Amino acid sequence: MGEVKQKVKNSDCTTVAIRYRFVFETVGEKQELKFVPHKVRKLKVEHPKDEGEEELKPEAVVYEDDVEYLRSLDPKEWKSQDHYKVLGIQNLRFKATEEIIKTAYRKKVLKHHPDKRKALGEEVKADDDYFTCITMAYETLGNPSRRRSYDSVDPEFDNNIPGGAELKKDFYEVFSYYFDLNTRWSEKSHVPKLGGPDSSREEVEKFYSFWYDFKSWREYSYEDEEDKEKCQDRDERRYVDKLNKAERLRKKKEEMSRIRSLVDLAYSNDPRIAKIKQEEKERKLAAKRAKQTAAQAKKEEEERILREAQLLKEQAEAAERARIEAKRQEREVQKRALKKERKMLRDLCKANNYYADNSEENLVNMTGLESMCEMFSLTELEELNKNLSNNGKLAFAKALKDVKQRIEKEKQEVFEAAKQKCPDNNKEAVVKAIPDWNEENIQLLVKAVNLFPAGTNQRWEVVANFINQHGNFNSAARFNSKLVLAKAKDLQNTDFSKNNLKEVANKQAFDNFKKDKRNVLNVDESGISKKLDGVTLNGDSKKLSNGDVKVKQEVAWTTTEQQLLEQALKTYPASTPERWDKIAECIPNRSKKECIKRYKELVETVKAKKAAQAGVVSK
Repeated sequence: MGEVKQKVKNSDCTTVAIRYRFVFETVGEKQELKFVPHKVRKLKVEHPKDEGEEELKPEAVVYEDDVEYLRSLDPKEWKSQDHYKVLGIQNLRFKATEEIIKTAYRKKVLKHHPDKRKALGEEVKADDDYFTCITMAYETLGNPSRRRSYDSVDPEFDNNIPGGAELKKDFYEVFSYYFDLNTRWSEKSHVPKLGGPDSSREEVEKFYSFWYDFKSWREYSYEDEEDKEKCQDRDERRYVDKLNKAERLRKKKEEMSRIRSLVDLAYSNDPRIAKIKQEEKERKLAAKRAKQTAAQAKKEEEERILREAQLLKEQAEAAERARIEAKRQEREVQKRALKKERKMLRDLCKANNYYADNSEENLVNMTGLESMCEMFSLTELEELNKNLSNNGKLAFAKALKDVKQRIEKEKQEVFEAAKQKCPDNNKEAVVKAIPDWNEENIQLLVKAVNLFPAGTNQRWEVVANFINQHGNFNSAARFNSKLVLAKAKDLQNTDFSKNNLKEVANKQAFDNFKKDKRNVLNVDESGISKKLDGVTLNGDSKKLSNGDVKVKQEVAWTTTEQQLLEQALKTYPASTPERWDKIAECIPNRSKKECIKRYKELVETVKAKKAAQAGVVSK
């Protein structure tokens, strides 16, 4: 490998390099060394153009002196003034050199200094004179750092981007103006030009690549609202500096967003980009068509196979849907038939007073009827309805017996399963029996639920312990929280509209109430008024004006009365007119006042329990 270099004697130095190689070739029996040059590529070499303009001399500049503008300035608002216009070089602005700025300042001093104007007989205010604005303009533009900050926010700079009617004009003329205008902010010295319609693809891509990665030196410290130099301590200076930096960053982001919007707008309207995209699109389209032509036969075959598979799948899905629908309809028919037979059974038993001779047997038969409806199948219900129509009470008794046997059988199966789960070495394991939910147990459950309302800590364990303590059970047969919760949900979900179980229970409760009231002595208050001298009754007597003492005996609330009160409170909510009058009518031998008093006592009891439980939980 080697290089050949040639220097051209010219104003510019140009080096031409030709790369070559040596190759051994066999000619006959000999090997010869030959020179084989590489293919020479022609490259276009562009010499950087001197874009710098001829530097202006201070004596060649025309300095303007706008006295009216100077007199209109407010020294306190010097930051908002146009410093270039104050010095009379507003036409040069950022192109003005340091010498020009110094010369302009000297000229302003010679003409507008307070001493000069006083000598001419002009009245000058020391604290409020426009000469301060001239001094601040020179201090700003004479310092390179401050001038850079001011030039970044030059009020004469056009921050707009083309739009509307400008986009309809010549693209290259309009956007060249805006890109050349923003070139002054570039951190890099050599900024590519927009070019023209004859620019190559590489030049266009280089231009947009540069502007999409554009780095601007523009900063906004001149517009800081707070001056940290005026702060009293370090913490205040830090806080002010933090606020200023945040505001500068926000404005910097807005500036970069403006540049990006300008580049995006130019890119979307550039006819060269549209041409490049069209060429790229045509190239890709040609390649795509070639691939489509080559794979057309294969695609058609795959589509045919896919259609066949889809057809088979749809047929299978249709058959499966038909099977599921038929099965669902069958279940619906069976469900309706089962519902019909249950209704027929309930109506038949209700019409015959549940084949009972007294209220206790009626309640037992009603409970057994619900067990039949839950446990019997459709065939068994149909057969039972036929037998009831023919045999009546005998068929119903036989059905009750069958239900009891089934329940016992299920319990036995549970016991057997529990025994099998016990390990072989634990022969003495005790299997606990499940107690029955008779009428007494259900009443205890209702009472416990009312005593321990929702929100009680470990409510269902407390309810189970209450039932176990107040009920008569075998030592091995005790309720747990799961059994109590399940029974409570069952009672809550029971539909009493299908039978008169609630009606019978209320009637039985009222009968028990009348039995209890037979042993209570009804005393006429007017008959027990006695004249007692020196006798004081604690809380149960009222002294009349004539000295008589009226004794009032308070009768304790029985369980039946309590249940009737609770039921009446649920039946007549707080929004019911004359609520307590209606509640008092539901409870025999109890007045409206006594009902209200009893209700307040219950409310106080519940509040006390909740407060006690809250105290235990907090501990």
